[in-house]
This record gives sequence, C-alpha cells and structure tokens, in this order.
Amino acid sequence: MSAVMSPANAFSHSAPWWLPGGHLQTIWPSLLSRTTVGAEPKFRRERWTTPDDDFIDVDFLVDALDATADAATRPLLVLFHGLEGSSRSGYAKAFACLAREQGWSYAVPHFRGCSGELNLAPRAYHSGDHEEVDWILQRMAERRGGPVLAVGISLGGNMLLRWAEESGASAAKTAHAVAAVCSPIDLAAGGHAIGRGFGLYTYTRMFLGTMKPKALAKLRQHPGLFDERRLRAARNLYEFDNVFTAPLHGFRDTDDYWSRASAKPRLSDIRIPALVLNALNDPFIPAESLPKQAEVGPNVTLWQPRHGGHVGFAAGALPPGNATTMPASVFGWLKDHNH
Repeated sequence: MSAVMSPANAFSHSAPWWLPGGHLQTIWPSLLSRTTVGAEPKFRRERWTTPDDDFIDVDFLVDALDATADAATRPLLVLFHGLEGSSRSGYAKAFACLAREQGWSYAVPHFRGCSGELNLAPRAYHSGDHEEVDWILQRMAERRGGPVLAVGISLGGNMLLRWAEESGASAAKTAHAVAAVCSPIDLAAGGHAIGRGFGLYTYTRMFLGTMKPKALAKLRQHPGLFDERRLRAARNLYEFDNVFTAPLHGFRDTDDYWSRASAKPRLSDIRIPALVLNALNDPFIPAESLPKQAEVGPNVTLWQPRHGGHVGFAAGALPPGNATTMPASVFGWLKDHNH
C-alpha cells in the first residue's frame, strides 16, 4: 500500500536504519527514545465531578505564563490519552513540551480509572465514549476565552473523532480542530490484529496486565457486576470486551461495541478540520483497514506514512533516538488551524 499524503503534508517519516519493522518502531520508542525537550513538564491536578457523580482527574501544565493576565485567552491544547495511558505517557510529555515552548496552555484529562485511583461508578471508559469527550471539551471551552484544540492518541483519538462526528457543525463552537494519532478507527480490524501472533503475547498481554486488575477491583467495588471466572479466563481484548467493556457501557457484545464505536464509517460527517495520522506498518492497525482520502470528506486530512509503528516514529542517526518529530508535526498542523 502506498503512502497517503495531504498536498500540504509536512510529515513524511522515515525510520532510522537501526530500527527496522513496525514492531521495533513501536516498542523501542515507547521504552527508550527521548520524548521531552528541555525540563521535564510539571502538572497540577484538578478533580472534576462528572454528571453521574463520578470523577475524572485533569492534569494541567504548570507554566510561568499561567500567572499572566492573558493566560485564559491563550490557545489550549487538550490531549486524550491512549488505552491505559496518562499524563505520564511519553507522548503526553512530548506535547506538553511543545505547548510550553509555543506559549499554549495544555491539559490531559484522564479517562476513568487511569489517574492512579479507581473511579466510583460501575462504568469505566471505552473507545467510542464521545459523550465523555463532549462533556470534557465543553467544560474546557466554557472556562477559557481562547481557542481549544484537541489531539487524541490511539484509543483517545478514536473517541475524539467520534465526538466530532456526533457533533457535526456544532463541534466548531467547542474546538477549532482535532487530530487523531495512530487511532484504531476500525476497532474490529485493530482488535483482531493484536489478538494473534506476536501481538497476542506482547501488546495484548501488556494491556490485560493492567486492565484485568482494574476490572477485578471494580467487581469488589460493585459485587455481581460481571462474571469473574470469564474475565479471568479472557485471553485477548475481544474476550475481555465481551465480559467487561461492552456490557458495562451499553453494548450487546464485543461485535456490537467494535462496530458502533469505530470512527471510520462516519469520517465524512466531520465538519471541523481533522487530522488522521496512521503509519502503514502499525502492528495494531492493518494498513488495508485505513481509509482513502475520497472516503473521508473535505474536512479530514489523512497522513499515512510508510513507517512509524504504533505511536513510535523514532528518529535519530543512532540509538536511542528521539520520538519528538511526530508530536512536532501534529502540533504544527493544529497550530495552522488555530483560527
């Protein structure tokens, strides 16, 4: 499959010679490549009470400009993290450094249960949770006088695109532009891809290693919520979602969840500028499942470089390299649509 590029595309990633293949381009950057420029970003945390009397924790970048008179009118970048991510994730720190450098405000809302403390309600979070994104973004917009832009990583990107699809023309009242990075916009294709072979024993095992304990803690919090035996026996995300994610969030089963929560079928409904970036060698997302420009409508820009892996995009002549090029390019695209 050939790379898909917008005519104005400024991101044509080429992997360094010492990092061949999608798996290495995924794993190495997440563990070893540099993601920050300058001092480590610092955050202050706010706890927000949700409409259903639960809570989410939002981390805001601490910056000297926060004390200035125009702090509330500066652009705000909101980052929605990936599956089991947080403000401590490397990509979240990379975007924080860029926001600091450009004089933007920056916030990372944590999905329920991802801030280090178990949330209160029976529900958790899921890939199509556009209602939660809507509530977060509207609250962000209400407290600011400046523009709001948003970027979602992996699962967070699919959620963000689903929000833009559901909101239609009204999305422009809340956010100027959105970007989705390495997002599984076809959840079935992505779920099956990491549920077999190397992906089953690496990525799936990693995710279930934190998701199962959280689910079991949720069961202790709400006895009888689901079948503990079936959850403990789940070997992949399909089986986990069948027991936990789908029924707890109003879906019939995994197939229903993956179908209704996927952003890909409705990308043409988006009415604000949206960037969708996926590497063609992402082991989480089969290249053949990605859309073509003719399928997505005029408001969606596709960046589909041949290399990069899943939220990897390492660069540099020698190891360990850095993983700052992709965030800088995405940030630049959002900056160009900050009007």
